[in-house]
Amino acid sequence: MCGISGFLDFNKNSSVYVLQQMTDSLIHRGPDAAGYKLLESSEAQIGLGHRRLSIIDLSEVGQQPMRFQHYSVVFNGEIYNYAEIKQRLLIEGHQFISESDTEVILHAYAQWGNDCLNHFTGMFAFVIYNEQSQQLFCARDRAGVKPFYYYWHENLFLFASELKAFHKHPAFKKEIELKAVSAFMQFGNVPGSYCIFKHCHKLAPGHFLQFSIKDKYSKITQYWNVYDAYNVEKQDLSFEEAKTNTESVLSKAFNYRMIADVPVGVFLSGGYDSACLTALLQKNRSEKLKTFTIGVPDIGLNEAPYAKKIANHLGTQHTEFTCTQKEVLDLLPELPYYYDEPFGDSSAIPTSLVCKLARKQVTVALSADAGDEVFAGYNRYDYLMKHGKLLNQIPKPFRLAAAKAMTMVPANKLPFFNKQYNFANRYNKLGSLLQDPSPENMMLSLTQQFNDKEFEELFIQNTQSPPTAYTSKELKHKFYSPLSFMMAIDYQTYLPDDILQKVDRASMRFSLEAREPYLDQAVIEWAAKLPDAYKYFKGNKKYILKEIVHQYIPKSMMDRPKMGFAIPIETWLMTDLKEQVEHYLNQQLIQSQGIFNSQKTNQLTTQFFGGKKELAIKIWYLLMFQMWYEKWMK
Repeated sequence: MCGISGFLDFNKNSSVYVLQQMTDSLIHRGPDAAGYKLLESSEAQIGLGHRRLSIIDLSEVGQQPMRFQHYSVVFNGEIYNYAEIKQRLLIEGHQFISESDTEVILHAYAQWGNDCLNHFTGMFAFVIYNEQSQQLFCARDRAGVKPFYYYWHENLFLFASELKAFHKHPAFKKEIELKAVSAFMQFGNVPGSYCIFKHCHKLAPGHFLQFSIKDKYSKITQYWNVYDAYNVEKQDLSFEEAKTNTESVLSKAFNYRMIADVPVGVFLSGGYDSACLTALLQKNRSEKLKTFTIGVPDIGLNEAPYAKKIANHLGTQHTEFTCTQKEVLDLLPELPYYYDEPFGDSSAIPTSLVCKLARKQVTVALSADAGDEVFAGYNRYDYLMKHGKLLNQIPKPFRLAAAKAMTMVPANKLPFFNKQYNFANRYNKLGSLLQDPSPENMMLSLTQQFNDKEFEELFIQNTQSPPTAYTSKELKHKFYSPLSFMMAIDYQTYLPDDILQKVDRASMRFSLEAREPYLDQAVIEWAAKLPDAYKYFKGNKKYILKEIVHQYIPKSMMDRPKMGFAIPIETWLMTDLKEQVEHYLNQQLIQSQGIFNSQKTNQLTTQFFGGKKELAIKIWYLLMFQMWYEKWMK
């Protein structure tokens, strides 16, 4: 796990010093070593920078940039099946001088070209420079575990693991992209390939970018798509067969993630996803797994007692961290620096804290993220399966008439109900769903924070949220089901835009490598083909995963409500963070920025402090944006 950065400068105004500054801004991603290479061609300067967190082959021969023949590479991530690929390459006549997966990437690219990506199982973002063809090859893993940003403007191409590296190049222009701001205010993150700055982009998961230096021309190609797994016939097999095969697929993926030359641990929350991961890893091991749990009793975030019972039952070497609310809050001011873009998922704070504490004992930690997206674990799937069906059973004329009546009677005009928590939000969303109860509209309704009118009032300029994968039509009609639709959308949106970005930044800020076993491509390619009823059965989410877990952990020990990793935003904003809200959202400051309508933001804060707690997420997003703005735009 590392940090990479570099450039193609056709103006030839860069230097080794600039490359060092860019690369060393990522020292938290790689504190163990640094490497810089500046190459010259007739057309441009080529800079390759690398910060190393040593995980596999700790010797100096594993350092980067690494060269083989006329290829040079900088790489962030892990290729878990590198030993198997290496054996194939040895048969082809390749010779190796290290035990690193980085060298395998170079040789694989030399042997197979772009097709090397189809051989890799892992998380990765890497750049290969081909001196012979004068081309740059940039690639990102299938799910988007590892980040990759790039900038192309005025004959300067920059790339890096994090945006902060771009700020170190004197020719980088940090101009805010309003479409990205609007997307953030709807989703709490800057989604897809969008970026908070103009001329900046994220390379989408499952894509590679080729840049021809001679032609100053770049081309982006998709090499993997989650819809290829969903657009096939479902498996025709019994539930017991499916359970056995699913366990086998999971076990292989889980064990791949244990490959390392440094200590490895597992985040154990006490929920089904992490319990499954821990159980399948521990069952065939004589040595005890290192497991970690965090609890913050002050704020009601405490799964530690449940996790401890599971750890004792499975026989792991368990460490339990208990923190105070103050320790959690103390991390908040640092979020804008490490997240680079505005980021609204408040669970980034406790996630950062558990990573900080785990780093004291291990260098690699396995996280159980993506179990919900792969095996249907979110409450919104439950909402869709139950309420979506009921709404669609109402005859269309009655639905439309009811929706029209609701537009004529605002939520605040309804006595008694208008005093209930979050009633206005629920009322408006119901009106929208009565007009269109499709899974597509339900997905957007459950995800977005503002309705059209509120959104229009929020911004000074006429700003629309840009198109996203939430409206994807790639799931073919033949294979369509509401559950498959929502899960595929989440895999493309919420997973890489929120969850994976959160875990990457939270772990790397403390030089901890976080691995995501449920994101092995074999897992989603298998699970997507399982019948819906094997994942969501009679209101029971993650059904097949739970049945696997019950073979190793008693159901009575697991049977409890899902807690998640949420923090009490409403309470914090009204108490500990009230001064920050008043400072960052004051009308004069908002007006000076020229982005938001200060009257609207003032109305939101006034209503929130007046008792409308359902506005907490909107206020939180505004606060996160303002804190980011102060860090990066001043």
